[in-house]
Formats: sequence, C-alpha cells, structure tokens
Amino acid sequence: MQKLTNKEEEIMHILWKLKKAFVKEIQAEITEDQPHYNTLSTIVRNLEEKKYVDHQAFGNTHQYFPIVTLEEYRKKFMNTAIENYFNNSYKNMVSFFAKEEKISANELREILEMIENKKD
Repeated sequence: MQKLTNKEEEIMHILWKLKKAFVKEIQAEITEDQPHYNTLSTIVRNLEEKKYVDHQAFGNTHQYFPIVTLEEYRKKFMNTAIENYFNNSYKNMVSFFAKEEKISANELREILEMIENKKD
C-alpha cells in the first residue's frame, strides 16, 4: 500500500464518507483550499493508480469509489507510525499519549479491561 499525500488522504476521507462520487461531488465536499476541477481529477486518477479507488464509467464521466477501506488504511497507517515513531512499541506509543495528557487514567483502565476481556 503506497503512502498518500495529505491531499490524497483528504480525498479518500471524502470517498469513504460518500461511498461513491463523481469529481464534482468530491469537489463540493472540500471546504478549504478547494482545488480546480482538473487538479482534483488528477489527484483522483493518482489514487486509482495507487489502487485506492476504482471507477465506473458513465459515458465520458467516471464515478469513483474506494477499494481500500478506512479500516485497512487506518491499520497500515498506525502500524507504520508505531514502527517509525515509537520504535515498534505500543507501550512507547501509549506512554507518549499519557505524557502529552492525550489519554486519561480512566481511558487506560478501559483499554486494560478490553485487553483482559479479550484474553478470556
């Protein structure tokens, strides 16, 4: 799975939300720094080349849909982030968020409970 640019990732989030869309429908969802139609069309075709989306042709226009799920992408993204930024250690990742006060003790207890219940 190839890495996505920030703009490609933004477009994928739109496609995951809409399930299928024409370029004009994708463009309508972009609220800030809306790219020109041709630029957006190129980005979507790049996503197709990277095997993230496919299309169904309707005459000269294409309706695009994701072929990589959000869950598949999230798993790949998180695994890469943990490998690259936390020395492949989930413990390092969790302690980072605890130190940054991005996760509470109650949330950690909930996570422990989930882990313990899964072992049963």
